Parts: sequence; C-alpha cells; structure tokens
Amino acid sequence: MEQHYKLYRVRELADNDEDFVAALAVAFLEEVPVDAERLKKAVAEQDYYNAYQAAHKMKPTVDLFELGVLQDLIVVQDWGKFEKSGEDCNKELELVLSAVEKATAELKEDFNI
Repeated sequence: MEQHYKLYRVRELADNDEDFVAALAVAFLEEVPVDAERLKKAVAEQDYYNAYQAAHKMKPTVDLFELGVLQDLIVVQDWGKFEKSGEDCNKELELVLSAVEKATAELKEDFNI
C-alpha cells in the first residue's frame, strides 16, 4: 500500500474521513488515466493545446496523491503551453505515464475498485 502514491495530503484534505478518501481515490481512477491517454495522444500528434489542457488538468491530482512526477508533468505542460516544437518532452511524458499506471493499479488494489 502507498508505494506509488501517498495519502498523507489526501487524508489531510479529507480531515481523515475515510469515505471521502475513498471517493477521492475513485475520482483519481475515473479521471487521471483518461487524461493521461489524452496527454499521450496529444504529444504524439504535437497537439500543443490538448497536451497543455490535459497536463494542466492532471497537475492538482498528481500533486495531491504525490506521484513524484509533478515537475515532469510541468515540463510536458509547458511544452504544450509554449508550443516548444524544437524540444522533446517524451522522457518526461514516459515518467508521468508510468507513474500514473503504477498508481492506478495500486489504488485499484488498495481500495478494491
């Protein structure tokens, strides 16, 4: 439990209400993997707008669950925001996608979802 994510800040936000913690975990599972796929597709297609939008939407949740890739996500977000066509953000993207995948699998197991 909590190898690829941390619940400290989630519990703090939820004031230790475990039902609310579980609801936040469900929200993570419903939104973040979808946004991660959108981000992956946008970067592959050099769709700066959607890359920025997806990364920006993911940031608060990635930060709250402390996936450890916030700075990498910001690199990808800025790639989209500033249309950095001469730069490659694939290394950072892979780190983000891997962290999301691991946290998703672990959350499903930990919360029996």
